[in-house]
Amino acid sequence: MKFSLLTLFFCPFIFAQAQYPKEDFRPPLDIPMQLSGNFGELRPNHFHAGFDLKTNQREGLSVHAIADGYVSRIKISTFGNGKCIYITHANGYTSVYGHLQTTVGEIQDYVTKTHYKEQSYEIEMFPKPFEISVTKGQIIALSGNTGSSEGPHLHFEIRDTKTEFVINPIFFGFDKEIKDSKKPTVSSVYVYPLDNATVNQSKQPLLLNLTLQKDGTYLAGKVKANGKIGFGISAVDFDDVSFNKNGVFNVSTFFNGNQNYNYQFNTYSFDEMRYINAFIDYAKYKKSGQRVQKLFMKTPFALSIVKTDSLRGIIPVEPNLASTYRIEVSDYFGNLNSITVPIEYDAATPIVSAEPVVSKYFIKFNKDSNFEKDNMSVFFPAGTFYEDFNLNFDVKNNRIYIHDDTVPVHSNFTITIKDSVYPESVRDKLFIGRLSGNNASYNGTIRKGDVFAAKSKILGQYGLVLDTIAPTIKITSPVEGKWISDQKKISFTINDSSSGIKSYNGYLNGKWVLFEYENKTRKITHTFDDSIVAEGANDLKIEVVDNVGNSAIFETHFFRSQQK
Repeated sequence: MKFSLLTLFFCPFIFAQAQYPKEDFRPPLDIPMQLSGNFGELRPNHFHAGFDLKTNQREGLSVHAIADGYVSRIKISTFGNGKCIYITHANGYTSVYGHLQTTVGEIQDYVTKTHYKEQSYEIEMFPKPFEISVTKGQIIALSGNTGSSEGPHLHFEIRDTKTEFVINPIFFGFDKEIKDSKKPTVSSVYVYPLDNATVNQSKQPLLLNLTLQKDGTYLAGKVKANGKIGFGISAVDFDDVSFNKNGVFNVSTFFNGNQNYNYQFNTYSFDEMRYINAFIDYAKYKKSGQRVQKLFMKTPFALSIVKTDSLRGIIPVEPNLASTYRIEVSDYFGNLNSITVPIEYDAATPIVSAEPVVSKYFIKFNKDSNFEKDNMSVFFPAGTFYEDFNLNFDVKNNRIYIHDDTVPVHSNFTITIKDSVYPESVRDKLFIGRLSGNNASYNGTIRKGDVFAAKSKILGQYGLVLDTIAPTIKITSPVEGKWISDQKKISFTINDSSSGIKSYNGYLNGKWVLFEYENKTRKITHTFDDSIVAEGANDLKIEVVDNVGNSAIFETHFFRSQQK
């Protein structure tokens, strides 16, 4: 994990504000802009890279190019942004439109041709510059709910074309589309004792009481501490029309009037996304679901939105000094919430002890580490973690126990297992799975003889899992021997209970045909095309293969007429 102290320790805390064009772009939808998610919002393993725009809780709204340009990338995926279009503009920016129901016109012709050329639903295309030109306001797609979307909406981004950094769309004149007169809401403030410090006679983090003052600010309960401490907040923002909990734009902290920590969600790279797990109190998030944004860095990490002093936001509480700490949380429109925290030194004996450490192993985050027992081992390259910590490690009952998922992992570590249980005849059906009770999640596994290896970014229990069960294929509505001339589509539900589906293919009269996959329902669907389906009798075959090679085949035949 690389970082530069010069990029972190920077005073005064001023973000250089680029002069973004305010009039070049139009909104991507015709309806009023309403956010269901904003830029920088805290998401699992990443910061949100753009706006999520509401589409009146339905699919099929026209999606427009926000300016003249050309389609530079199209990606069709079962996860992530689903069906997604990228348009490069002459002013140096690229716009991105995700979770689409379908592309349209020339773009859709290009996509369909590529599906059949590659014989795959999941495809990624990079048309040549101006191969597919678009004009401002042109309809390029219909809004949808594809990929990892949890409901109909349009995911919308703006990126720097050269660097591919994502940029807050609010800077491009879209602020005039959003009404916001509400202050961000800070629901909780936590204080963290660091390096064996004590806070209010506790060695563990504490929630502070907040009292509303007459001037609209908040006063936190007094912090009595000795040693080094840090703070964290849970905060969200609301606008005047959307009523969704959005992320906050700017947070600044001040110690005795001097700014010591700041972050602002303006622009960042995709390489920085996973640093969200160092940015928040990850253990609390995994235990309670609450995302507490830490206002200090115990160990530096290279997240460019953060600016801090030489102490990285950590507060040293010393004898004979009373201090004041202030947190300011604001949105793009200048609505601000302020919390003052009085701090004083206190050497009282702690009543609440730190959580006991039972581990026999210690991880230095910037050093390689390897742990091995019996026939299993785990290797952590330097930079796998954000901080040093005590690791729980063991091997028993054919499982390798690698701590638990309360410690965040930044990059892949490797698990290796030498098998002495299964016969050679079934070893091709084994994979290293992350185990939770009776459930196992698949990890891509490489086998060399009786040795298996897999990479992961999640701590927990792992072991070899045998999968000899083929996937299942079920037709939504049986067509065997029927005339289905009025039926526009045919659908199947495909599923695999162990290693998961690796691939699927559909063949109509021996030729590959496109079936679109929806991961939320596990359905594959083919839309009949008169140029593909035969007049009269048709034979259809579906083949599904899981991640260890088990396969299932479903065959049926039906009749169809194109006569009008």
